[in-house]
Amino acid sequence: MKALSFNNVSKEYSVGHGVVRALDGISFDIESEKVTVILGPSGSGKSTMLNLIGGMDKLTSGQLMVFGENISQYSERELTKYRRNRIGFVFQFYNLIPSLNAYENVAIVQKMNGNSFCAKEMIRNVGLENRLKHFPSELSGGELQRLSIARALCKNPDILLCDEPTGALDSETGRMVLELLTDMAKKYKKTVVIVTHNASIALCADTVVHLKDGHIEEVVKNEKPLSVDEVDW
Repeated sequence: MKALSFNNVSKEYSVGHGVVRALDGISFDIESEKVTVILGPSGSGKSTMLNLIGGMDKLTSGQLMVFGENISQYSERELTKYRRNRIGFVFQFYNLIPSLNAYENVAIVQKMNGNSFCAKEMIRNVGLENRLKHFPSELSGGELQRLSIARALCKNPDILLCDEPTGALDSETGRMVLELLTDMAKKYKKTVVIVTHNASIALCADTVVHLKDGHIEEVVKNEKPLSVDEVDW
């Protein structure tokens, strides 16, 4: 089943007296309950693509279908509801609330969606049950990223969007976080989209979309994705 379909999607930004085309007529599909990596260098259009999928920005032309719904026609109010109920975000720099402890950072999303998972269960699943009352400043980088994964999954989204989820971590911690991310996605049957410039991560994906200068260079299906511990970082 298709989770996402980009149909001739373009996105333009006005810069000074000119126009920059961040995405230029791209078309491809993302399968449901699979891990897809969007791979490309800085400036390739990865963040623009993530913003469109996440409902944080609107395309200029084309059509973006999400589970059969054309979100490119959504109003701002509909996009807000879409982000709140259907999208989970995992950011490179965590975006946790510093004044809330670990439990509160995850539990806060339960109020957004009536179909949420239990916050304590999510925290236990990422191995932080002994850190419930610790604040972000008291956690390591790996713990912060695990907590952000627990928060993203807690509201039970259809799609998990990950923006360079291992970019701020050392290789060992990054490997652990990636393994946790893929394992949790399989356990809860989530569609996962990872935006990265790290080609090693792509080896663990079901599908890899190679992006450059706003164009799709290639879409590669991995018949046998490697497990995280098989990848040489």
